[in-house]
Parts: sequence; structure tokens; C-alpha cells
Amino acid sequence: MTRWNALRPRRAARLPATLAMPETGRPHRARRWAVLGATLGLLAGVVAFAPAAWLSRALSSATDEHLLLTQTRGTVWSGSALPVFTAGPESRTALSLPGRLEWSLHWHGRTLELQVRQPCCLAAPLVLQLRPGLGQMQVTVLPPPNGGLVGQWPAAWLAGLGTPWNAVQLSGTVRLRTPGLTIEQVAGRTRFTGEATLELGNAATPLAPLDTLGSYQVLLRGDAASGAASTITLTTLEGALQASGQGQWGEGRLRFRGELRAAEGQEGALSNLLNIVGRRQGASSVISIG
Repeated sequence: MTRWNALRPRRAARLPATLAMPETGRPHRARRWAVLGATLGLLAGVVAFAPAAWLSRALSSATDEHLLLTQTRGTVWSGSALPVFTAGPESRTALSLPGRLEWSLHWHGRTLELQVRQPCCLAAPLVLQLRPGLGQMQVTVLPPPNGGLVGQWPAAWLAGLGTPWNAVQLSGTVRLRTPGLTIEQVAGRTRFTGEATLELGNAATPLAPLDTLGSYQVLLRGDAASGAASTITLTTLEGALQASGQGQWGEGRLRFRGELRAAEGQEGALSNLLNIVGRRQGASSVISIG
């Protein structure tokens, strides 16, 4: 009995030590969860309050610095900026619109919905649905009201793009219409489904002694599902300067060939302009892209 009693204190002493082992791991696990929670909270805060300048940099990169958002305010999710056209990287040519562009961005199911407003120029808030994917992006322009009119802008804004627009110094109004258009960016290639019409109304230039050159229309039409390239058609609605052209947008490249010609009796008034805007071929001036 004495020997048995002598062993009992040692067993009793081991028992609390064994039970205390889980207690030493709890503070360590708590610290790990606290660090993880703080990290996730920080990431959520960065996403929620990402500055509008991030959107400006993304648009600048996507357009090769031809369209910039300056004087940005707010966040990626809700902000405003002043849109500026430029001639590209390191260009000193730039022209901005007087009206600020405002936007709001939110998730709608698995789709990002972007609503854009510009009181000076957009006919109504423009709604775009963005579906990002692995190595691709799909943007759908929802059909706007007012007969599909997206908005209108002064043609003088094009001078910010540099040559040849800054030399021609066009005046008039540019209107954009669409019954709905989807733009897909896949592996660096752009594909279109639907159509969009760009109209230039009452165009004029100091290079020609005429009150107006005329009005023109560029129609973009595509069907990405067919695999065929999108088509581009230039036509004259009316005017002393007759313009026509055909082109394609496919395999990541734009190819276009247009022809400008003076209407009968206007050859002398338009001769200087035809010499400047394209490659002169007899009575015509040819414009080639791609």
C-alpha cells in the first residue's frame, strides 16, 4: 500500500499538464484568425473604395491613350471625370468636353452593370453590361430610348485625336445610334454583334469656302457567331462633298478604303480639301486604313 500511495502524486501531477496542452494553442489560432480577418477586411476596403483613377488608367491602356479620363473624383464604383481625346502616347494634342462624365457600377447577378451619364451630350443614361471572363471581356450596350440615340457631341472634339482631324478642324454634330450592340474582346481580338451608326451632320471646315460640306453616316454591323468579320460602310446623306467607302473589322485589324469626290459644280471649292485629306487620284481623294 505504501508503494502504491507513493506513485499517486506523480500521476496527479501529470494530469493537469496534459489537460493544459490545448490551452496553449488557442491564443495562436486566435491570432491567425485575427490576421486573416484583418487581411480580408483590408482587401474588401480596397475594392469598395478603389479610386476612380484606377478606371482612368484602365481606359487609357485599352484605347492606347486616345481617350482619357481626367480630373477624376470618387471611386471605381461611383465617380465622375472629364473625358479627353488625345493623339496617343506622348502627344501634346488634347481636347476635352465641357461636361463631366458620371458613372455608377454595381453587380447585377454575375454581371457588372455600368450606368453612364453626361448631361451635355448623352440623350439618356447609357447602360452597359460587362461580363468579365478568363482572357476575355464582353460588353453589351443596352438599347437606349429615343429611337436608339445614344448621344451627340460637337465634331470639333475630334481635333483632339490629332492628324488629320486637327488639320481639317471639322465643325458640326456627331451622333451615335444603336438598337443594341455587343462587343467581345477575346485573345486580343475584338468582335461585334449587332450594329451601330455614327452620323456626322452639317459638317464644315475652314479648308473649303462652303457653309457646309454635307452630312454622312458610318454603319458598323457584325455577327460574331457567324465568324465573319464586321462590316463598315460609309455613305453620304447629302452635301457638296460626296463620300463613300467599305471596310472590315476582323482578326484584330481594321481595313477600310474610302473615296471623297466633289459634287458637280463644286470641284473648285473642294480641290484644296481633297488634296489634304487623302491620296489624290484624278478627281477623287482616296483614304486607306490597314
